[in-house]
Amino acid sequence: MSKTLGFFKKIHIHPLFWLIIGVSIITARFMEVLVLFTFVLIHELGHGLTAHFFSWRIQKILLLPFGGVAEMDEHGNRPMKEELLVVIAGPIQHIWIQFVLWLLYNQMLIHPDDYTLWTGFNLMILSVNLLPAWPLDGGKLLFLWLSQFFTFRKAHRYTLYAAAGTIVITLITILVWNPLHLNSWVIWIFLVFSLWKEWKQRPFVFIRFLLERYYGNKDRELRAIQPIYAYPDENIVDVLERFSRGCKHTIRINGKGSNATIDENELLHAFFVDKLYKGKVADLLYMY
Repeated sequence: MSKTLGFFKKIHIHPLFWLIIGVSIITARFMEVLVLFTFVLIHELGHGLTAHFFSWRIQKILLLPFGGVAEMDEHGNRPMKEELLVVIAGPIQHIWIQFVLWLLYNQMLIHPDDYTLWTGFNLMILSVNLLPAWPLDGGKLLFLWLSQFFTFRKAHRYTLYAAAGTIVITLITILVWNPLHLNSWVIWIFLVFSLWKEWKQRPFVFIRFLLERYYGNKDRELRAIQPIYAYPDENIVDVLERFSRGCKHTIRINGKGSNATIDENELLHAFFVDKLYKGKVADLLYMY
């Protein structure tokens, strides 16, 4: 019970949200805003409750004036199937929401105009969240998919490239379709800011991934043991950049008379504990 109460204490409302509520009351649109943000809350609770079930570290669930975000303190070393469930737990809520709306309409418990409007809200939230832009659900799904084929760092970078392309296409769409639509501009600015912030934090995201891999969850899902071939004069950092999600690495060192195999934890230990930030792979041969 205390864990459940602790989860709901993580739900926060942005101060500007109350401004939107006030404006909606003045303009007689309170019910519309209430329904819209109820859908947003249900969406974010889908993410949050699923993450809570898997004992993820949840920072907060924040309701914004134009949507919501569930912030998780996880850095790419959870099982990918588990992370997939957390990501899709938001969009999947809109299926039963639409079914409930249809039942209410079919039983004539809501007006046809309300049914049309609320259905539009539901589909809008779903479609926007599935855009391949960071940090939307579509962007996270793209990151998971790319992680199947590329190293963590490349998958992250390619996801941000795709997000940038999505932002450009979205900008063109807004300008052509409805350049005076305020909500579209607010969402677009949010996506630009989120992408800029994530791009700046790329090195830190990568280091957190490595830290979590070394110090964190030791029971992460492993698809296979994947060897990484390295030369003795290769930088340790360059080898770490070839680490991928969902597999355990062995480092096979070949060249210049060397022929050795070390575990990935030995490489991570040398980097984080022995602080060989500029060290060479050959340095490990004398340590292990």
